[in-house]
Amino acid sequence: MKSKLVLKRWQTVLIICFVIGLYSLVPARLIAQDRPPIIDMHLHADLPPQEVAPGGPAPCRPEPCVRQGSATANHAETLKKTLEMMDRHNIVKAFLSGLDPAIVQQWVDAAPDRFIAAPFIFKPGHPDTAALRRAYAKKQYTGMGEIATQLNGIAPNDPKLEPYFALAEELDLPTLIHTEGIGPYLPGFRSSAGSPLLLEDVLVRHPKLRIFVENTGYPYRDEMIAVMSQYPQLYGDLSTITWVIPRTAFYDYLKAFIKAGLEKRLMFGSDQMRWPEMIEKGIEAIEEADFLTEEQKRDILYNNAVRFLHMDQEDDPGMDSN
Repeated sequence: MKSKLVLKRWQTVLIICFVIGLYSLVPARLIAQDRPPIIDMHLHADLPPQEVAPGGPAPCRPEPCVRQGSATANHAETLKKTLEMMDRHNIVKAFLSGLDPAIVQQWVDAAPDRFIAAPFIFKPGHPDTAALRRAYAKKQYTGMGEIATQLNGIAPNDPKLEPYFALAEELDLPTLIHTEGIGPYLPGFRSSAGSPLLLEDVLVRHPKLRIFVENTGYPYRDEMIAVMSQYPQLYGDLSTITWVIPRTAFYDYLKAFIKAGLEKRLMFGSDQMRWPEMIEKGIEAIEEADFLTEEQKRDILYNNAVRFLHMDQEDDPGMDSN
């Protein structure tokens, strides 16, 4: 009897090992098909001039804090690991920005029809709107921004940014802007230039502009709720704050927007930069929020972006019916 029990246990172990072996041979993208689709509204192909050592941990706020992750060594590794994360989590579409058009094109070539490519605007005039207009005509780009001039202390209502907003409205481009209280440790960054209230002049001048704000303006909660409530074309992403600040702080911030009735205008975005593993951390932060209904989670991870991007339901078989 004892020998039979031992034999059965070994048979069970062998079956488990066999199943695990088969699973490891299946491409991650095929496995992910069992997961509902996700849209990531905040990816980077490359970044502004900022030293990040290979293997270095991701940023966290407020310091002192426990940093996570391991920075990629180069652009090629960032692309490879980001695509692996997208496959694993069934991320079917992503808003992608980059400083170098050649690097952005490498991403588009690696995964055709998967990216909404856009120029990263670090300084006004670079690139200029004449060059951008030519790029849009060639379908090189289909989005605008991240407009990240706050990293140089330039507020969204600065006249130097007006040509970008005008072009984005004219061409009906989804537009991402860094307007919030936190950012990288750069000498020109100013939290005071990140108040969402400074975006109001832009929204008044460009009522048809489709624009979304990084991190939904964190930590300017009340200001962002006021502006979103007044201007229905304004959306927010939940990107870095899903992993760069304490989870309790993120949940408190998110709850305020849910209570304000703005859950249909919040979109997931990982802002992975050189840390593709943070894509998974960001998704987990949404999926593990026990105060969100399943419908609200799906809205944030997918449905709201479908609406914002004007994706055609008939051409998008993965679109949720909710």
